[in-house]
Amino acid sequence: MVCTKALLTLCVGALLQALPVYSRVDKRGNVCTVVPEGNGRDDSPSIISAFAQCKKDASVVFLNRTYHVERVMSTHGLRNVTVDVKGTLLWGTNTSYWINNSLPLGYQNQSVAWDFGGDNIFWTGHGYGTFDGNGQIWYDLANGASNMFGRPINLVIRNTTNFIMQDMRFVQSQFWTMAVHTAENLLLERITIRSVSNSSASTLNTDGIDTFYTNNITLRNWDVTEGDDAVAPKANTSNLLIQDSHFRDGSGVAIGSIGQYPGVYEFIENVTAERVICDRCRHAGYVKTWTGVQKGVPPNGGGGGVGYVKNIVFRDFNVTDITDSVAQITQCTSFEGQTGDCDTSTFQISNVTWSNISGTVSNNLLATLQCSGAAPCPDIVVEGVGGLVFNSASARPDVECSHVTLGPGSVACNGNATRV
Repeated sequence: MVCTKALLTLCVGALLQALPVYSRVDKRGNVCTVVPEGNGRDDSPSIISAFAQCKKDASVVFLNRTYHVERVMSTHGLRNVTVDVKGTLLWGTNTSYWINNSLPLGYQNQSVAWDFGGDNIFWTGHGYGTFDGNGQIWYDLANGASNMFGRPINLVIRNTTNFIMQDMRFVQSQFWTMAVHTAENLLLERITIRSVSNSSASTLNTDGIDTFYTNNITLRNWDVTEGDDAVAPKANTSNLLIQDSHFRDGSGVAIGSIGQYPGVYEFIENVTAERVICDRCRHAGYVKTWTGVQKGVPPNGGGGGVGYVKNIVFRDFNVTDITDSVAQITQCTSFEGQTGDCDTSTFQISNVTWSNISGTVSNNLLATLQCSGAAPCPDIVVEGVGGLVFNSASARPDVECSHVTLGPGSVACNGNATRV
């Protein structure tokens, strides 16, 4: 652009509009404040710029205003950074853009809106800092279809160590609210998630958090209302602690699914969920692996994976109106709509305990424990369930088992688990 003196003011304005990446970041010392564009304009370039300018030994601040996120973001290599969120990050509704441009998660052919990572990160939302995924448009678009291609996970925390997130709100997530991939030593506490539909479309796939290749994560004081798994540790998750949380309307705590990739060795071990309230959940806690026969490809197909799940504890749960079995193991997960091959998985499940569960169940199912004939499950325990009230005239609740060895103190099996 060639600027005459008479047009200088107009030229300066045009140049500022052409440089939004830096013009909306107020950098003072080691603090970068993201100043929203306003009027619905895209703030993602300024957000990316703030993390680039305050990448180490610094703070990135979001004011108590609304930020519009219309493009994917990747902010990595952070070190000793505080993320201070007082406002709302509102994700755009151009579904065609997100479907075609979301970043790869690197598992199950899923994708991500914001890819974030670093070392020694402290992230606070003060109890009102919010991610709003504008999820209703995605619920209506998917209309109950599982794992719709390109439907983005709100946030993935990746390649991260020594990370704390506190006091954040996540509403109307597009897909899974969060994923953690390749990370160690994380604490996420006082997290609120609420994804509900105002139409006939379901909120399927609005998991609270899924983990992959992680070690030593604590989730404490979560309040989750959504339509799928509240917490779902997946491939190579170890030492996960879930405490003092309240889950509503979804499937409860899921271990898996796992074993989706044929011949690939994976594991989940040392997971404890304790002091949990579960209202209208499908299960309190359950374990799910794919069959031993590959049918289709991820995300909705797969099978034939190898490995193990062990040392899993669900204890001190209070439940209201559980809609399926309180406890479940299934090794029947297969390509969507297909059945069979439930005795083919060699994925080994062992040492799983449900203990001290009280509350109400909307049927007569205490446990459905279906293990593969190719790898029966040892040391499975369901105990301390005298405080449960079942919606049945039966003298005792159903405990359905297949290829299970119960450990000391467990309730006894009194029926066969259905294998379809």
